[in-house]
Amino acid sequence: MRYNYPYYSYINFMNKKFEQISIKPGFIKHNGGLLFRNISENEYEFKSIIKENHLNAAGITHGGYIAALIDAGSGTSAHRTSDGAPCVTISLDLKFIGASREGDEIIGKTRILKKTKTLIFLFCELSCKGKIIASASGIWKILKSSPSNLGPGG
Repeated sequence: MRYNYPYYSYINFMNKKFEQISIKPGFIKHNGGLLFRNISENEYEFKSIIKENHLNAAGITHGGYIAALIDAGSGTSAHRTSDGAPCVTISLDLKFIGASREGDEIIGKTRILKKTKTLIFLFCELSCKGKIIASASGIWKILKSSPSNLGPGG
């Protein structure tokens, strides 16, 4: 499923800047961080640059790192959709479609499909050089607590 953003959404998308969300110590910060931006009320985008330590023995991006990017980017999308409430991954169904290499920029696009009082359902695609390299659908649980000061996923 590729996103076909309406023109007005595309204009807003082009005017929003990425922000580094990996500001506290943790796995994603240790691995180079994650840049993130809101596109609309239910669409988000994130990106990362592939480094040597992200590669597997075959010289392509390790599937575990791809999974971690999707989990962190989608988790941040859920966190923002829930007005800052902490969210945890319940399920994440990944499909590995293509490959990326050192120096490549990976772009993730997440769309919120449905939000209930306790759950967020979403879809995510990762692309590199205009080609989809992975897709995922997932469910996040909104935890019953006040907005988190822990920050976004990653």
